[in-house]
Amino acid sequence: MTDESAPLRSPLRSPLHDRHVALGAKFADFGGWTMPLEYATGVVKEHTAVREAVGIFDVSHLGKALVSGPGAAAYVNATLSNDLGRIEPGKAQYTLCCDDATGGIIDDLIAYYQDDERILLVPNAANTAEVVRRLREQAPDGVEISDHHESYAVLAVQGTRSDETLAAVGLPVGHDYMTFVEAEHAGTGVVVCRTGYTGERGYELIVHNDGALALWDALVAAGEEHGLLPCGLGARDTLRTEMGYPLHGQDLRPDVTPNQGRVGWACGWKKEAFWGREVLLAERERGSDVLLRGLLATGRGIPRPGMSVTLTADVPLCDVTSGTFSPTLKKGIGLALMPRIVEDGAEVGVDIRGRREIFTVVKPPFVEPSVRES
Repeated sequence: MTDESAPLRSPLRSPLHDRHVALGAKFADFGGWTMPLEYATGVVKEHTAVREAVGIFDVSHLGKALVSGPGAAAYVNATLSNDLGRIEPGKAQYTLCCDDATGGIIDDLIAYYQDDERILLVPNAANTAEVVRRLREQAPDGVEISDHHESYAVLAVQGTRSDETLAAVGLPVGHDYMTFVEAEHAGTGVVVCRTGYTGERGYELIVHNDGALALWDALVAAGEEHGLLPCGLGARDTLRTEMGYPLHGQDLRPDVTPNQGRVGWACGWKKEAFWGREVLLAERERGSDVLLRGLLATGRGIPRPGMSVTLTADVPLCDVTSGTFSPTLKKGIGLALMPRIVEDGAEVGVDIRGRREIFTVVKPPFVEPSVRES
């Protein structure tokens, strides 16, 4: 039910919106933000540019929240799933915000460990307010959670020529995977982190809105000789699906646990506390009923979210959670939360517009990642 007395808020726009319009972008809503889905070049060419050269994405819709104050790192470590004790300042970590009662995944996010009193969190756009709310609700005295969602842009430069592109605009490159460096471009601070959502070597750059246009323009110009293409979130989706990286809202949800979603590796099982720890430990001990699996087409079928997966023509298993055409493999691929008893190598059917197409159950990734290569 809608509260008619509440003001309706227009979709948010990236500070780079006008650049996307000039490039002929097609737009779509992502977590309340109007963001580029693809440019005139099309998803396949953008995808291929990342795999073979370099692409630049505007992912400014991602959240930015700072947990600060004495005990900030200890508080994050006692609530979010992964163990900050495994890393040190200057490193980033994939982690989960789980519901304490059910263990379901409220969001998956990246934590930037700046120091013991500053942890920068980058949640998904649609979940930022809820993650901030939960953290504020239990924050101890002296720990503040501030929401900077609309104040900073995030650019992702991904691909085999990403180092050359960043170096050409004076940004630091070559640091280890999941580490970040605080740098400067045209007088504006930039956090340069060696991470990404494509499976290729690359970087994510967090910059205040005031410096976003200058940084985007400089990177696009510098990357031209390296084959850089601006890439939309359509290509980001095909790239991440080839890696088997789950997407919150589809593969990961509040009714899906880390054990089910195959992200239990992002839980610090040995630490004393995190939201959902007890229920998740119990599930881990007995084994989850379902597991996120990969689907690889044996024919020409392309799976889409919501399509029915069957063991035989009349025995339903589950629905596809993510599905797309793989530009690298030239065939359909997908993900599904499947009963654990179905083994890798099994053949299942996917109902594609009334026709049962055969897929093989596999363990992702579908394409070998290069993200960790030095």
